[in-house]
Amino acid sequence: MRDLQERWTALVGSSASSVRRGNDLLARWSEPHRHYHSLAHLRAVLDALDLLAAEMKSPVSVRLAAWFHDAVYDGRPGEDERASAALAAEALAELGYPGGQVEDVARLVLLTVHHDPEPGDVDGATLCDADLSVLGSTQAAYQQYAEAVRRDYSHVSDAAFRNGRLIVVETLLNRQRLFRTPTGQALWDDAARRNLAVELTHLRTSP
Repeated sequence: MRDLQERWTALVGSSASSVRRGNDLLARWSEPHRHYHSLAHLRAVLDALDLLAAEMKSPVSVRLAAWFHDAVYDGRPGEDERASAALAAEALAELGYPGGQVEDVARLVLLTVHHDPEPGDVDGATLCDADLSVLGSTQAAYQQYAEAVRRDYSHVSDAAFRNGRLIVVETLLNRQRLFRTPTGQALWDDAARRNLAVELTHLRTSP
């Protein structure tokens, strides 16, 4: 976890309030009910943003949004992101960030509900691509991701989860562009479509 602590202080500074907020975030990302939406996911998104660095207009805001995008996670799609955005607004206001930047970070967090930024929103595209980069991983890593997501939704019945997951996978596959940045598309699009197609077949044929 030390690497993440160092990344946080490099981003926001090492004041007492910054360190306290960073520790709170790391504690949230470490909650025992998280399987996919965990410290490993946070680290993966931050690593993906490093690969997409040239795409960002406001890199500090995008990286702040990455830290907060799943800070609240209770397996309630939409509600979790709204609560995470509210937490980001509260924390960043306390840390003295300008109001406009606070609003933009909260806006970016909310984009991770549907991962569908408006055309020309380069920062939104970059964050969404980083968050979805797991889709373009190896087949084995994708399988681990899918299994971890299921464990995150252990409170949902098999039938309800399957129906919901079918909608998610079909929606993603039907998009003309899964990744909105040129770098993201080059790095992950082909593998993501293969992985999603395999999962879709499994979902449709599993009893």
